[in-house]
Amino acid sequence: MPVRTLCSRVALLAAPLYAACLALALPAHAERILVSNEKDNTIAVLDGKTLSMIKIVPVGARPRGIVLSKDGKALYICTSDADHIEVLDLDSLTVTRTLPSGPDPELFTLSPDGKLLYVANENDNMVSVLDIAEGRILSEIPVGLEPEGMGVSPDGKILVNTSETTNMAHFIDTATHKVIANVLVDSRPRFAEFTNDGKQVWVSSEIGGNVAVIDAAAHTIIKKIHFAIPGVTTETIQAVGIALSRDGKLAFVALGPANRVAVIDRQTLEVKKYLLVGQRVWHLAFSPDEQRLYTTNGVSNDISVIDTADLKVTKSVPVGAEPWGVAVAP
Repeated sequence: MPVRTLCSRVALLAAPLYAACLALALPAHAERILVSNEKDNTIAVLDGKTLSMIKIVPVGARPRGIVLSKDGKALYICTSDADHIEVLDLDSLTVTRTLPSGPDPELFTLSPDGKLLYVANENDNMVSVLDIAEGRILSEIPVGLEPEGMGVSPDGKILVNTSETTNMAHFIDTATHKVIANVLVDSRPRFAEFTNDGKQVWVSSEIGGNVAVIDAAAHTIIKKIHFAIPGVTTETIQAVGIALSRDGKLAFVALGPANRVAVIDRQTLEVKKYLLVGQRVWHLAFSPDEQRLYTTNGVSNDISVIDTADLKVTKSVPVGAEPWGVAVAP
């Protein structure tokens, strides 16, 4: 009897058993891995099960930050040197729309309802608020010099932007589009990520070489997490991308030219382990089940795959010239 037919019969008896049964009917590692290659102006699309290349899609100049739509049907792409955002349809693997962004978009984040993109425009020190359906910018929010990192709270009420030259995390009210607080962090903050409960914001400082864990309500730093790797010089340890597990147990931080990903215990805020990946690791993305973590390695031109249970790097796969952003489509 086919597994799906069996699952349908099980569904008549118990819904929980149906869910478990259906999971068995689906192929393992069914996700697709999407990588922006900023030098050759492409998005690489890989099969999550085999890690083989499905397609290399040409896009606009210098693609960097990428994020999935809420329904998983589209990929939004910051094409930094083209000064706009492109929309890649994930069924046809073709670019179907171009959206305004403001100059030099580098990173952005999607509102929880999936309707807005908040875009960091590095060249004019603004955060743009983009209505996706209407394809127009609703507002521009002045922030510090060279804005980059973007994070939004789970309830969508607070946006955090980091400014690389001002060395601040700016807290923005998404209703009023006003900055309500500034938190001074260390040199060249690159990334901001809220915890699932919205209580903390993690901000990486590239030149400072650390991560500031910020109380999202009090706007104060709880702790700065520093990194030390035997045999690796301090100046090469540059914190950039961050990935926080949904279960609240672990954090992963890309350490740039140190070629390592730090694994952090979220309860103690202490480093557990360093994982050796490819050269110049930029950004990170979990598989949908969080059993794997994918890293982009900008100098070795590949991605690395981390087994998050064993905390081991299992494979590296070439993807294109200077991979930067990564997302995973279920």
